[in-house]
Amino acid sequence: MPSTRDIRRRIKSVKNTAQITKAMQMVAASKMRRAQQAALAGRPYTELMNHVLLQVTGRVGDFKHPLMESHSTGKRAVIVISSDKGLAGALNSNLLREAGRLDKATVFITAGRKASQFAARTKRNLAAEFTYKDSPTFAEARAISKFAQELFLKGEVDGVDILYTRYFSTLVQKPELRPLLPLTDLKPLTVNNQAVPTEPRDMGTESEFKFEPDVATVLGGLLPHYVNFMVFQILLEAKASEQSARMVAMKNATDNAKQLIKDLTLEYNKLRQANITKELLEITSAAMAMS
Repeated sequence: MPSTRDIRRRIKSVKNTAQITKAMQMVAASKMRRAQQAALAGRPYTELMNHVLLQVTGRVGDFKHPLMESHSTGKRAVIVISSDKGLAGALNSNLLREAGRLDKATVFITAGRKASQFAARTKRNLAAEFTYKDSPTFAEARAISKFAQELFLKGEVDGVDILYTRYFSTLVQKPELRPLLPLTDLKPLTVNNQAVPTEPRDMGTESEFKFEPDVATVLGGLLPHYVNFMVFQILLEAKASEQSARMVAMKNATDNAKQLIKDLTLEYNKLRQANITKELLEITSAAMAMS
């Protein structure tokens, strides 16, 4: 049975831990607001680009862009977007569980230390490792996208997917595997679990588009930019999910610490009261024996 001194020491230790988790909760909450705003701000532009490309790529006749061509190497690449640090609940474990289900021949491109550690631990084919900041930049996304595009254009893989944690709300973040290349199978985005219509409101029902100066020039610049911005938007989504999950995890840890302190304080008071009662009984017994 622990002594009152042991319980006091444990209460002090739990209080120190609660102070740390509370501070981490406040920091994560501050970062979470910025990350959520950035992710939500980028969605309309990404959705509009999806609208345009879903319309245009199906109406360009015989034109083929290298990013739209299919290959047959028998291998696919996947960009895995994880966090650098833990203490974010089940965020990384859920994501890496999905990564573990991928074919053993899959070529991994990682962004985030946790994904790199997973690829090394499971002895996956790791082609490249990237990092990104708490506030992802377009340059960081372009570097990841450029490497993936080069891998695809060289014919080393059939296609490129991207695995990340999609942000839905502060309490809900889910892993999502999204095809990135080739661009022949564009996947409509979803907002609040509803598919975005493939017919833009401002395009009407025209069956032809005119390109100036020509199709090759327009799509030659638009398609790589689309891939770059899609990776950028996904980095924003992943960072919003990470900060949200960390804030919730640290709040739960702080609440659990406070509850543990209450339980330990109650146990301490009971033990202290029992010791006082025991001492009173000993004094009373000694007094009765002397009388």
